[in-house]
Amino acid sequence: MEYEIIVVGGGHAGCEASLASARLNHKTLLITGNIKNIADMPCNPSIGGPAKGILVREIDALGGEMGINTDKSHIQLKMLNTKKGPAVWALRAQADKITYPEEMLKTLNNQENLSIKEAIVDDLLVSDNEVYGVKLENGEEIKSKIVILTTGTYLKADILVGSTRTPGGPHGEKEAKNLSDNLRKLGLTIQRLKTGTPQRIAADSIDYSSLEIEKGDEVLRTFSYDTNPLYKIEEQEPCYLTYTNEKTHEIIKNNLEKSSMYGGFVRGIGPRYCPSIEDKVVRFQDKERHQLFLEPESRFYDDIYIQGFSTSMPYDVQEEMVHSLKGLENAKILKYAYAIEYDAIDPLEMQPSLENKIIKNLFTAGQINGTSGYEEAAAQGLMAGINASLKIRGKDPLILKRDEAYIGVLIDDLVTKGTKEPYRMLTSRAEYRLLLRHDNADIRLREYGHQVGLIDEVRYQKFREKLNNIEECIEYLKRIKLYPTENDLLKEMDTSPILDSITLYDFLKRPEITIDKLIKFEIFKREFHDFVREQAEISIKYEGYIKKSLKEAEKLKQLENIKIDANLDYDKIPNLASEARQKLNQVHPITLGQATRISGVNPSDIAVLSVYLKRYKNDQR
Repeated sequence: MEYEIIVVGGGHAGCEASLASARLNHKTLLITGNIKNIADMPCNPSIGGPAKGILVREIDALGGEMGINTDKSHIQLKMLNTKKGPAVWALRAQADKITYPEEMLKTLNNQENLSIKEAIVDDLLVSDNEVYGVKLENGEEIKSKIVILTTGTYLKADILVGSTRTPGGPHGEKEAKNLSDNLRKLGLTIQRLKTGTPQRIAADSIDYSSLEIEKGDEVLRTFSYDTNPLYKIEEQEPCYLTYTNEKTHEIIKNNLEKSSMYGGFVRGIGPRYCPSIEDKVVRFQDKERHQLFLEPESRFYDDIYIQGFSTSMPYDVQEEMVHSLKGLENAKILKYAYAIEYDAIDPLEMQPSLENKIIKNLFTAGQINGTSGYEEAAAQGLMAGINASLKIRGKDPLILKRDEAYIGVLIDDLVTKGTKEPYRMLTSRAEYRLLLRHDNADIRLREYGHQVGLIDEVRYQKFREKLNNIEECIEYLKRIKLYPTENDLLKEMDTSPILDSITLYDFLKRPEITIDKLIKFEIFKREFHDFVREQAEISIKYEGYIKKSLKEAEKLKQLENIKIDANLDYDKIPNLASEARQKLNQVHPITLGQATRISGVNPSDIAVLSVYLKRYKNDQR
């Protein structure tokens, strides 16, 4: 049987890629090693968090599934960083590890144009550097126009505990033994990466009386713009907070040589921003303690996840480490921590569309591209599915810019800077983070979702109505005025008096004034939905900063509009520095803007390249 698109791997990237492809009317096959592990969460039992939560909102704005599925299946929801500005607000859910994959599998099974096959892919079918299908471990060949690899941590995976190395993926499943070696034979650069996961503890063996409780928000929220809250505030599961201590650190230091990492047993490079606990103790010796969250994994079983306590120590040392923690003195370990090594490709060999530069019609998404995290994987999977569809239809790919989406930052970082360690999305990576907020993901991206065909007319018209309501709210604030005769009321509001009339629009720019406060004192009398008022208030309060960011982004767009021929030979450009020439030939940027972000390419090199491109363009006429 022949398909238009084959997706290899049923993790978060594979789910989004296959759903996008099928919803865009392409006959799609999702191949996974174990159907029971589709949308599995082998590590952290959460969706969202700083920067990652905004990725989930962007996935939803474009028509992806992660936000909708999280709303169906979470056990706690919390908005982080609310004491800071809106640029860093981020929604985070404790996901139910049973319900989340069950709900996603239901969605996949009910999707038209989508079939699921349980098998291991051993090789790609390639002719003249163009993929035309896959070869399974049993020798079966399945043909397609496009292949999307979303293999997660399964490529030649090894589980590491102390000095032991055991071939296998998360949960000890069968790894993909041969695929990465065959990708290397096809010319792709393969690198070795590492990640890890902490212990799971029996909930009834924990002394909660000595721990700090962390509850969900007392406000109903959703990740998706199109779902209503499906939970009750009082039924959310609590998390708990504990800390490492001097005894914990002493145990770790005394046993460092037994750790896979410090004992010299690790070949892969681990994540800088999610290090193991032994790595934290060694690197941050000035810290007396490290924060740990105890997080429930599901309503249906007893496991508690120790967030921040990832390790590859032997089991006996793990017992000592866990029992040294406050509240866990008598804890029963249900599952020991481990590290996992796996193969990944060099993301510099990808185009911004996520198509491979060496093998035509081969797309990759998720941890195979060097990233870590469910959200980063899902975002790439969605974009790979969209761009595979656009390619089949003969259309230009959807490439989100750095000022449009965290997804744009994520992919641009990968294809422009590459990574030698598992890449994690951070707020600090986005230079236009005031534009890329949690609250406005739909305003930034829903139009794209509608254009590609993942946002239907009903959802789109709902979005257009929201935009109209926001504009109406802002216009109302511009029309209504306060006068000096109302200074007594202003005194009650704990704000300074006015000497002249002032519109509510300008009055709202005062830090202590909010629309909720205007409503409380019966100054704001129109009915608008909460999210409309929130959007209006943020755009008014941060107007100056937003305009400045937009102005800076506009300069970037001018450079992004200067296209570069994919076949340009940088060795022929005189006066380029040798490092710049090497890096430009490696990355082959598609725009002058992308060229400016390549490490080792300096402003002087960009000036030389800019002049050359003008001459090159004139010569082509």
